Amino acid sequence: MERGVAVVIEDDNDVRAALAAIFRQAGFAVHQASSGAEGLDQVRTHNPDIVTLDIGLPDFDGLEASRRIRTFSDAYVVIISGRADEADALLGFEAGADDYIVKPFRARELRARIKAMLRRPRASSPGGAGSSQGGAAAGSGDGTFTREATYDSFDYVHKGLALHEGTRQAAVDGVPVALTRSQFDILLVLMKKRRTIQAKADLVRYLRHDSYDGSFVGATEERAVEVHVSNLRKRLGENPRKPRWVETVHGVGYRLTPPVPRRQGRQQD
Repeated sequence: MERGVAVVIEDDNDVRAALAAIFRQAGFAVHQASSGAEGLDQVRTHNPDIVTLDIGLPDFDGLEASRRIRTFSDAYVVIISGRADEADALLGFEAGADDYIVKPFRARELRARIKAMLRRPRASSPGGAGSSQGGAAAGSGDGTFTREATYDSFDYVHKGLALHEGTRQAAVDGVPVALTRSQFDILLVLMKKRRTIQAKADLVRYLRHDSYDGSFVGATEERAVEVHVSNLRKRLGENPRKPRWVETVHGVGYRLTPPVPRRQGRQQD
């Protein structure tokens, strides 16, 4: 039984074959491409769960490929590159990648990351959260946090921002917003925890589904969370200097902004 679909975009024949073999051993149907353009076609055709890509492709680089994939796919994007500098990894995350692995990679490490990714559900349709249908958000609309069980309602609402956990839909003021999986997962935990500060290290562990609170988190991983949050704010149209939803606690992490207080005789957003 196939576990999912993977697209491998890599111009090196040996590396491409090795990656394809790892995915097949993990139970995936694998489609391969040796260029960025061919890879984009494969992603459009097969709607994969996971895409791996190299930065050094013959037509355009993997960063541009990741940006283009993010315009139409909710697949996990993993950049596998020989560039080991932190700056390169951060550029990858800024381009929409969910993970960054440095060559030479170990098959065991890649399998472990694939396993962790599959614990995080896909959106209900290929366009990610942004392709979801609209719907009445659960809650009173006054900025308070609410939780409803009905499928047609959003699960969490805060100042016009609404999330549905099961279908991974997001909307701002009733307008659907497309989020990457990492962006949605970070926003979801912030919505759940509300005013409780979420340290960057804890968000890293949440993204990689690490159950051990004391597990090591590197500086690059924390910087990756900063990039994900920055990209999330851009998707939401939020000004980080005057945040509507995501508040930065300098030197620590993030939390949701305070709910709008109820004022008698005045309708709140």
